Amino acid sequence: MLAGDEDVSLFDAEEDAGKRLKKTNIKHPMASFFHLFFRVTAIVVYLLCEVFSRSFIACMVAIILLLSCDFWTVKNISGRLLVGLRWWNQVDDDGRSHWVFESRKASGKQQASDSESRIFWLGLIICPVLWVIFSFSTLVSFKIKWMPVVIMGVVLQGANLYGYVRCKVGGKTSLKNMATNYFGRQFLKQALSKEEES
Repeated sequence: MLAGDEDVSLFDAEEDAGKRLKKTNIKHPMASFFHLFFRVTAIVVYLLCEVFSRSFIACMVAIILLLSCDFWTVKNISGRLLVGLRWWNQVDDDGRSHWVFESRKASGKQQASDSESRIFWLGLIICPVLWVIFSFSTLVSFKIKWMPVVIMGVVLQGANLYGYVRCKVGGKTSLKNMATNYFGRQFLKQALSKEEES
């Protein structure tokens, strides 16, 4: 890039986008849409599956695919963009599994809007509650063939709920602190292993 170049908005697109953001207060409309799309669609397909198809297998596969897409989207995209939270599993050199829960510090542009936060948390809490209700109704109505589908809904959406609640409540550490702790532990392990060799 040349020294004299500067970012200039074409056709005042940035000003229009700024007005639109103030109006809707949603910075990530696609992430907000897909945060709710897969989970709501899975519930609708579950409730109306006999209207859509007489095939139990087709309905089951469609619901499980929607739940899987929802799990991936919420875990990897919408949680990070809408509320600045993320969680994952990390395997260390010894083969031990560690769960990492992270929270981004809210500052400036990266601060989550109230609308996005409300969309995220309402979708994250209401849908697993619905799947728990479906599990009880499946047991009461003796529709046992639907139990694996309902359990998948409870497990996948419950896992995201658990992960993000842990991020919000217990994940107050920043990336810098996490990296410092990780490298400190690695340094300590190396020092201890050198002492044992001596």
